[in-house]
Amino acid sequence: QVQLVESGGGLVQAGGSLRLSCAASGRIFRINAMGWYRQAPGKQRELVARITSTGSTNYADSVKGRFTISRDNAKNTVYLQMPSLKPEDTAVYYCNADLVSSRWLPSYDYWGQGTQVTVSS
Repeated sequence: QVQLVESGGGLVQAGGSLRLSCAASGRIFRINAMGWYRQAPGKQRELVARITSTGSTNYADSVKGRFTISRDNAKNTVYLQMPSLKPEDTAVYYCNADLVSSRWLPSYDYWGQGTQVTVSS
């Protein structure tokens, strides 16, 4: 079994900052990539940021230059630093991990339970 546990969401005023964390645990052979997605009410889930095991990153245009994703491979943990938050960043943020749980199995996408980020104007 694999678990992704997120933390760090909350309510903040516009211009404020939050830091999200997500730790993967359980049967993990290799993590290929970890990332953050978000889903606002009435909208589809979208990629926010993603980082590979080698440190390559990609960001949604809406957060590029503002959010920073980082990763601690030793702790199987990914972080999302979110400064200068805007009301349009309000959403449920989900952690994602593309990982291999056994050397005999293909990679699979795992998801966290989601953490609410609310930015007030």
